[in-house]
Amino acid sequence: MGEITDYIDVAQVTLYGFFAFFAFLVFYLRREDKREGYPLLNDRSGLVMVQGFPAMPQAKRFVLQDGHEVYAPQTTHEPARTGLMASAPWPGAPLMPTGNPLVDGVGPASWAAREDKPEFTWEGEPNIQPLSLVDGTSVDPNDRSPVGMEVIAADGKVAGMVREVWTDRAEPQIRYLEVETTPTNGGGRHVLVPMPFVRVDQRGGYVKVRALLASQFADVPPLKDPTTITKLEEDKIQGYFGGGNMYATPARSEPLL
Repeated sequence: MGEITDYIDVAQVTLYGFFAFFAFLVFYLRREDKREGYPLLNDRSGLVMVQGFPAMPQAKRFVLQDGHEVYAPQTTHEPARTGLMASAPWPGAPLMPTGNPLVDGVGPASWAAREDKPEFTWEGEPNIQPLSLVDGTSVDPNDRSPVGMEVIAADGKVAGMVREVWTDRAEPQIRYLEVETTPTNGGGRHVLVPMPFVRVDQRGGYVKVRALLASQFADVPPLKDPTTITKLEEDKIQGYFGGGNMYATPARSEPLL
């Protein structure tokens, strides 16, 4: 019943149709996921386009909430980072920093070239701002506010003092501590320290940051606006402190054994 010929029936045609549909679906999804990150950059020559199979799709226009238009995939790339050299002549060899990797933004201290604009909430307000500018939000009375505490760096020296807390409007939590550096560590600059790199000692009344030495607080990437932080600035600051876990001292980049 349902036979089309002596060798083909409806169930078989349906099965083959499903196979064809599934193969097309895999092809389509694999092609669409190349809208981000492709083409890959060849580490030996910028003239080679690495995209694999299937090829990248045609550029598609996306309209963002603020009316700004972006296209993906993008065919332009940010300039290659300087301050790195290959540790060996073969392709894929580890790249070693040639200068100050924290300032050069290479290796673990690297960052992505995101938009140099703040991230906004649905209501159009900057998502991350100082606590004093966010109405109805404060530090829990059961916790001691870190404002006024000294910041102790990895070398045990005072890097500065906490002057403000930066909070996230969308996900109410502390994102950064605003630290005023000491005159010897940046000349009284106000820099942001990401909370994942902070340990607040409420009993001792100080803040510990093990990622950097006190002197390295002088080169923390600055903000162009003291009341907001852009997505690009966030990446640079996160990269700077993240890189400190490996590059703050020569011993950190060496093997344990």
